[in-house]
Amino acid sequence: MPLLPELVPMLARIEAARAHLPDAALPVADRRAAIHRGMDQRAAAVALPPPPVAVTDHTVPVEDGEITVRVYRPDAEGPLPGHLYVHGGGWWLGTLAHRDTVCARRAVDAGCVVASVAHRLAPEHRFPVPVRDCAAALAWLASRAATLGVDASRLSVGGDSSGANLAAATTLVARAEGGPALVAQVLEIPALDLTMSQPSVAGLTGPLVLTRDDLAADIARYADPADLGDPYASPLLTPDLSGLPPALVMTAEFDILRDDGAAYARRLVEAGGSARVVEWPGHVHGSHEMTATLESAREWQAQVAAFLRERHQGSFAVEV
Repeated sequence: MPLLPELVPMLARIEAARAHLPDAALPVADRRAAIHRGMDQRAAAVALPPPPVAVTDHTVPVEDGEITVRVYRPDAEGPLPGHLYVHGGGWWLGTLAHRDTVCARRAVDAGCVVASVAHRLAPEHRFPVPVRDCAAALAWLASRAATLGVDASRLSVGGDSSGANLAAATTLVARAEGGPALVAQVLEIPALDLTMSQPSVAGLTGPLVLTRDDLAADIARYADPADLGDPYASPLLTPDLSGLPPALVMTAEFDILRDDGAAYARRLVEAGGSARVVEWPGHVHGSHEMTATLESAREWQAQVAAFLRERHQGSFAVEV
């Protein structure tokens, strides 16, 4: 189907704004801060207000440092399932605040405690540091489950874009290192092949939120060329995808990463696992956040919440 009409003016603004991006010669911290100011405005404008939840920040030790994990808890009794969430931003952008609304809504609608990870950012912290940060956050969530009111037998992971890449890699780390056990993974608009070999990366043209050049620049900040085929960098290239948690993979029709997600879901099923992939007609990279203006974005979020409820309760239907 064509691009959703509500997205046409947004894409026009994005194209116009490309000429006014911060100078690439600026220090990374300055360029990031300037882009974050725009992301702050967008986060406040595109999503419905978050529901009330209890929010607490926790300092989590990681190798050679520490990170913050922000925990969102709905008003519900008893140990709740736990969901580790990893924000997107091309591995070099993004803050916890940019996903406050998404995480609060997910905690309420999925009936779980959401733990959002502020992993260290590239290029200051290149691959595999962000992967190890997310794995450490998952281990922390499992080890502190009782204190956080979380049922450690019902843990899941998820993320969007580069965050989905890190979430998928975290499932691989958990499998390789003996846990924590996971009941589900949610991968939204995921970047899963950093060699950029999937057909949609080169095949989609026209106005795009994420272009091939954008993706290439993000990858170059994050990983060395020799590391791009590493399974923790490119989960789609993992030789063996057996023994991984059931997946919900959400893709957008007009997103160059569309085929990354579809191929990963197919490979999970071929390896004997379970996966459900949903391609959203008319959507672009990141439009799933636009719950204030898009009914289909609200449905996208509702499907994620329903999947997590299913998996946290032990049921799942395959649809690839």
